[in-house]
Amino acid sequence: MKTQRPIPADDEHRVLQFRPRSALHSPQLRNSPVAVQPRHQDNPPEPLDLSRYERPRPQPDDFRHRMLANIAAFAFTVALTAVGIWLAMSIADLRKTQDCVLMGRHDCIRISPK
Repeated sequence: MKTQRPIPADDEHRVLQFRPRSALHSPQLRNSPVAVQPRHQDNPPEPLDLSRYERPRPQPDDFRHRMLANIAAFAFTVALTAVGIWLAMSIADLRKTQDCVLMGRHDCIRISPK
């Protein structure tokens, strides 16, 4: 069975000429912080870092509270991991016991000595 493809018309394909933009002539790069901005006598150039986006904080950071929150989050993560490991091991033990019983064996359950 042959696949049928549409015959492309000549006006569907065209080659676009690549013209590189320079940083001074591009309207998008003119206002960016990376572009070279001319120095004026009345306006000093702005620094090219992130300080212009910083907001003043109403109060300083409370590092003690942050450390206590980090310790609590770490303890919760450790407890959740321990519960997950215990649950996985108990499910594996139950599966092993169930497989033993389904095979018809009578010595499947461990008896702990007293």
